[in-house]
Amino acid sequence: MSADQRVVTVPDGLAGERVDAAMARMFGLSRTRAAELIADGLVQLDGSRVAKSDRVSGGELLDATIPVAVDPLEVVPEVVEGIRILHDDESVVVIDKPVGVAVHPSPGWSGPTVVGHLAGAGFRIATSGASERQGIVQRLDVGTSGVMVVCKSEHAYSVLKDAFRQRTVDKTYHALVQGHPDPLQGTVDAPIGRHPRADFKFTVRSDGKPSVTHYETLEAHRFASLLEVHLETGRTHQIRVHMSALKHPCVGDLTYGADPTLARRFGLERQWLHAVRLGFEHPDTGEHVSYDSAYPDDLAAALEAVRQAS
Repeated sequence: MSADQRVVTVPDGLAGERVDAAMARMFGLSRTRAAELIADGLVQLDGSRVAKSDRVSGGELLDATIPVAVDPLEVVPEVVEGIRILHDDESVVVIDKPVGVAVHPSPGWSGPTVVGHLAGAGFRIATSGASERQGIVQRLDVGTSGVMVVCKSEHAYSVLKDAFRQRTVDKTYHALVQGHPDPLQGTVDAPIGRHPRADFKFTVRSDGKPSVTHYETLEAHRFASLLEVHLETGRTHQIRVHMSALKHPCVGDLTYGADPTLARRFGLERQWLHAVRLGFEHPDTGEHVSYDSAYPDDLAAALEAVRQAS
């Protein structure tokens, strides 16, 4: 964390004041904040640490180190290695997001973000939406890779936001899940809400938001099945939650009940889940466009290992 170092001479007019009160006057801090800095050992008078109730004298040298609070929602421009631009025009930019990158800043996340990359790479995106996620009309989990779209114009944001809301966007994922779903293709229509005992997880619950997932088995192997998944809704962790509810969690998804031994065997450090295709009507031309993302190396290697183990 960065810090602001301030060294000032105490004016005679503040002689006799408590240190916390003097700091509040000189630095524009609250007395509570000043007292916290003193308690943390970040304040010295003439080279010696002080207590908040100590009194200052005119001419003394007050030395304070004031940590600069970082806004967890601030977009920090930073070019992120591994993000690929699949398409770019005046209205939208379509990217291939690698694992380990969040779409936008959030409390508790200090890693790279898609919006930070776009800012760092000189892209101007729409200003619609909350400041930390301007131009964002869809999200992928930090641990999920693949194709996604970000809006550059306000018109595109409005049109695509509505398209996602009306469920007219084709969102196609591939998921490698444990075992063999029965039936081999089907629909999971089960509401999703936050997990009652783990704030970072979600679960199927009667009072959750409506959530619909369609799946079809592409390959069936000894330990796992490769599914093609189409989402009607876009709830957080939707595929992971629905597959777990079917007792066929994504391979490597330890958060939602995957077998850690199987994950290690196939070299996975995250869930095997990838957004392979995104199709939508272009907000300017009305033409249907579609963009694809190939499996990243870790998922491709794990899938090949599953095939070889069959």
